[in-house]
Amino acid sequence: MSNAIIKVQGLSKRYVIGHQANGDGLRHAIEGALRNPLKWLKKRSMEKEEFWALNNISFEVKPGQVMGFIGRNGAGKSTLLKILSRISEPTSGRIEIDGRVASLLEVGTGFHPELTGRENIFLNGAILGMTRVEIKRKFDEIVAFSEVEKFLDTPVKRYSSGMYVRLAFAVAAHLEPEILIVDEVLAVGDAEFQRKCLGKMQDVSTKEGRTVLFVSHNMAAVRQLCTEVTLIAKGEIAFQGGVREGVARYLMDNAANKSGWKRQTPMPTEPGIYFRDVSVQNERGEATELFEPSENIRVAMELFANGSFSRPQISLRFTNAEGVPAFCTCSTDYAGKFEPFEPGVHRFIVEMPAGLLMPGRYSLHLGSHLPRDRAFDQIDHELSLEVTSIGSTATVFGDNRPGVVVPVFQWRRI
Repeated sequence: MSNAIIKVQGLSKRYVIGHQANGDGLRHAIEGALRNPLKWLKKRSMEKEEFWALNNISFEVKPGQVMGFIGRNGAGKSTLLKILSRISEPTSGRIEIDGRVASLLEVGTGFHPELTGRENIFLNGAILGMTRVEIKRKFDEIVAFSEVEKFLDTPVKRYSSGMYVRLAFAVAAHLEPEILIVDEVLAVGDAEFQRKCLGKMQDVSTKEGRTVLFVSHNMAAVRQLCTEVTLIAKGEIAFQGGVREGVARYLMDNAANKSGWKRQTPMPTEPGIYFRDVSVQNERGEATELFEPSENIRVAMELFANGSFSRPQISLRFTNAEGVPAFCTCSTDYAGKFEPFEPGVHRFIVEMPAGLLMPGRYSLHLGSHLPRDRAFDQIDHELSLEVTSIGSTATVFGDNRPGVVVPVFQWRRI
């Protein structure tokens, strides 16, 4: 017999989307209905479209587990959490939940705007089935965590979105629900508060044994917090299992997946330096987006100078899958200033040594500009590459070494 605290079987959610015809205002609608009722009814029925936000979803969550739900916008993650929180009804399927649920789905969920912060704390506790004595026992911890003591007796409708989220999370995390559901709403808070929330959720799951369902587009937070992930794509479960494998699959599905870029629009006529062609290559000059850690990486580029420029700079920046910059290099860093750009075509190759980047997916960002002056052209998120972990000799840390680069240093005993 399963000991799951949440059991979902064959869950589906359907929405009916209405499409309004051009010029079909109220007067036209009445005229059409009176003139030809059958034709009007047929037309209205044809303008409705069914959309399945969730389609036959099934999974189980164990007590104390931290389940991450990941996927692209519109995949159905928030719809699922709203159904689990009993905010929305499913079209079909069965849900079994054994315990109290506290949800933090969007700014304002569960709070009455006319009530003060203090009153909303007691209201939420009562909704969760807690006695006034139990709520008072947790009250000071909630206020301290939320850092809104100064505004505790102010109606929450006057709170900023950040204050709202601080108090809402503090209430949800401290009033001892068996299940805590948190959507992307934490992104509203500042970086320090996000770290504080992640730490609290870890304590809630590991020290207190409670279950957490967590939706986020921040893969670093998912890796840090979750014990398992569910990848949802187009309303269906595409993957469920280990965090590392699930996040890698999500990033692969959403990566730019391009090793080359060509300008598709006419070259600008105003003076400047503009990219015409960029490609990611191996050391044999072959375009590719897949590299072993032992391979050199080349970026070849062709630019067109529409005018003469004495101090040009071309920059290249790598960012990892979480958007963290790995490094940035400029054309003037190592070889001194380039010769002045005369009108016409200019070609360059940037070669990076093997064993520099940790295994993972990287996006490339290029720019042309004058030092401390205006930019001419830039390419963002159009090129990508992946450094594979197969055959990696990084170190005993393997892929788990912290950081985004793995420089090789000389160690010697003295």
